[in-house]
Amino acid sequence: MDLRGISQTDIFISTGQPQELESLANGALQSGIDRFMNGDYKGAAREFQRSVGLAQYSSYAVDAASYLAQAYLELGKTEKAIDAYQTAVRLDPMRDDSLIQLGNLFFSEQRYDEARQQYEQAVRINPSAGNRFALGQAYLQTERFRDAESQFRTIKRMEPNSPNGYFGLGQTYSAQKRYEEAIGQYRKAVDLDRNFYDAYAEMGYAYADLGDLDRAQELVDFLNIHSPQLADTLSRYMYKVEAPEFLFVHASSTFPHYLSNQTPVAALDSYLSTPGAEKLFTMKLQFNKEMDRESVEDINNWTILRSTASGPGQAYNFGLPIADTEIQTALFPDLVIYDAEGLSATVYFKIKQNAAADGTIDPAHIEFRFKGKDNFGLAMDDGFDQFMGFSGIF
Repeated sequence: MDLRGISQTDIFISTGQPQELESLANGALQSGIDRFMNGDYKGAAREFQRSVGLAQYSSYAVDAASYLAQAYLELGKTEKAIDAYQTAVRLDPMRDDSLIQLGNLFFSEQRYDEARQQYEQAVRINPSAGNRFALGQAYLQTERFRDAESQFRTIKRMEPNSPNGYFGLGQTYSAQKRYEEAIGQYRKAVDLDRNFYDAYAEMGYAYADLGDLDRAQELVDFLNIHSPQLADTLSRYMYKVEAPEFLFVHASSTFPHYLSNQTPVAALDSYLSTPGAEKLFTMKLQFNKEMDRESVEDINNWTILRSTASGPGQAYNFGLPIADTEIQTALFPDLVIYDAEGLSATVYFKIKQNAAADGTIDPAHIEFRFKGKDNFGLAMDDGFDQFMGFSGIF
């Protein structure tokens, strides 16, 4: 044991006066608590360390070691805090609360296997519902879903009127993408405790993962009243899992996508009145969320095609025979530039006049399609990844 912080007088007393030794340890513990409450965490740590060193096997030693860990955490010394909690466990291996505290610290540091080991030992000593809940959470983080489900089902049997077992089961089902079952468990949890706002938030996550963003938004609105922080977190999650899509085309686009069939190419720009002339046009498309720049600017993720849709009036040239004068756009754009601040993509592509300068085109039935991803790796919603002047976003 580190004896720093123990005075020569303390050492002298410790050699032959155990009652005075324990009294000194208790005094150091109380002094440490006072310093801790006053925000003097360094001074508190010295006193708690002194208390443990003076009487390692006294009734105060385990509590002093736990307080020492808390002082180290306030000082940002996580590894020293772990050492202090481990000291508490070593001094009394049958104190499940020390094991839970150590496990909680490992859990907060995302050291889930180490947390699980502490929780398992705590459950062996005291199989309480609270200890089982902590163990179930560690099993979730280590993807031991059957073990997690077992713990949460046991909690339901132990405390049928508590929402915790249902809540844990909901988390377990969500982790396995069994979202409808998860929602059922969260509903049971909030039926038992109407103020269990974490359960409402988890229900919102499950709805978002199901793609039911309207239901998720209802829960955001509810939480905005009762727990704004949870509402904000849920709203951000919804943004993350919502598939990207086109919203509209900017009026600043230079390609006249509103013109109908049999439009002379020269009508797009006077420069195209010359045989074989080429002109660069743009289409500026608005996204609903942050996109991956590399994906957006990869021209291979874009296509520019004559419409092949079969709905009323949606086919190129309205489905009529295509004249020999009809020009064909290139399949891929020449360049795409992504505006991260404005969440838009400007697509640059060329249109070339034919050799006779009598080319025609159907701008309203030219289809622009994007098959890239957003910043979170989600692919475009296939119901909103195309634009055509005749149909709009589809």
